[in-house]
Amino acid sequence: MARLLYSALYTFLLPLFVFRLLVRSFKAPAYRQRLIERFGIQQKTIGRPIWIHAVSVGETIAISPLVERLLDQGESVLFTTTTPTGAAQVKQRFGGRVEHRYLPWDLPIFFTLFFRAHSPKLLLIVETEIWPNLLSATSSRNIPIVLANARLSEKSFQGYKRFSGLTQQALNSITLLLAQHEADAERFKSLGMPEDLMMVSGSIKFDIDLPEEQIQIGRTWKAAFARKVLVAASTHQGEDKILLDAWRVIPQDQRPVLILVPRHPERFDSVYQLAKGYSDFVSKRSLSTAASNIDIWIGDSLGEMFSYYAAADLAFVGGSFSGTGGHNPLEPAALGLPIVMGPSDYNFRSIISTLKSEGALVQVQVQGEQELAEQIRVLLDNDNHAMSQAGIRVVEKNRGAMERLYQQVQSLITNYP
Repeated sequence: MARLLYSALYTFLLPLFVFRLLVRSFKAPAYRQRLIERFGIQQKTIGRPIWIHAVSVGETIAISPLVERLLDQGESVLFTTTTPTGAAQVKQRFGGRVEHRYLPWDLPIFFTLFFRAHSPKLLLIVETEIWPNLLSATSSRNIPIVLANARLSEKSFQGYKRFSGLTQQALNSITLLLAQHEADAERFKSLGMPEDLMMVSGSIKFDIDLPEEQIQIGRTWKAAFARKVLVAASTHQGEDKILLDAWRVIPQDQRPVLILVPRHPERFDSVYQLAKGYSDFVSKRSLSTAASNIDIWIGDSLGEMFSYYAAADLAFVGGSFSGTGGHNPLEPAALGLPIVMGPSDYNFRSIISTLKSEGALVQVQVQGEQELAEQIRVLLDNDNHAMSQAGIRVVEKNRGAMERLYQQVQSLITNYP
């Protein structure tokens, strides 16, 4: 009954979802491309692929080493994402070696059409995408479901708890849940996930595959800038201005090159226009390469985040001043960068706490340019060898979740009927 009511409400709201997507497509035309796939009408795949669902860029990057390993052993892979940026990341990383489709909206009829086109042998969902009809439609076809790298913040837990009947029904469709931490596992258990179908495996985001080619490109940029570099990665609306205001407060003789990399491609141009109000020497990746006369450089490209990090001496990780829970600080940590973040951290609270306790990350609690500017100035002025080594040490110490996930996937592929 709960799922029936959910589906009725979803059907009622579907026109709003379509309208919202079309509105977003005015700034990002990719949102209206392949729109028919979101209704489940898709080109068929051959055979029985392993189906990987990763909502967007971060999840796609995190699961990529597993996908590479599956491809190496001859498995075919169907990759679904929700966002065009996730789709672009899949294309850049795997090209034609995997099939990409957009995940349909969460209604039974759309998944009936989806499964007419695809016959996956297993569904692996990265992190926490609990869509009741997706899970029910997959489970009813006797396809095992793995919820990998699962995390559940207290905020999300309270949201799911309000619909406990629907949530428990959805969780009971999952074959195996691999939680990042004990706290995540406890929250899933409280929502009704059977304890014997869960294990705590750690975060696969520690198993970072450093792309040497991108790192070399970034080091070339760093040499071309010929001075200290601050990268502000995955920034959200409002954070760019905070970073720009802080950058302007720093004395000119200590002011670094600022690389601004907005989280969403539709904001590339507006951030570029904003930055031109702070300096006469503003450029962007699509217009020029790195050069010593550039003050502010907009990272308006996809799939080059490691290059931007490798070009920097200090990293600010976005989403942490916008109230959206922060983004993954492990990539700059793996490269030995000192890290600065704002107070919003619920998406990566455990990881951020670990990096802070080990001395690899500083959290600025006040959303103002003065404190941020002073922290940036101090970190760029000091010898940060200890911070650099601490970040690398945290990443290396916590590797291994990807291997545990791979072994579980292999077991299900082999043993599931």
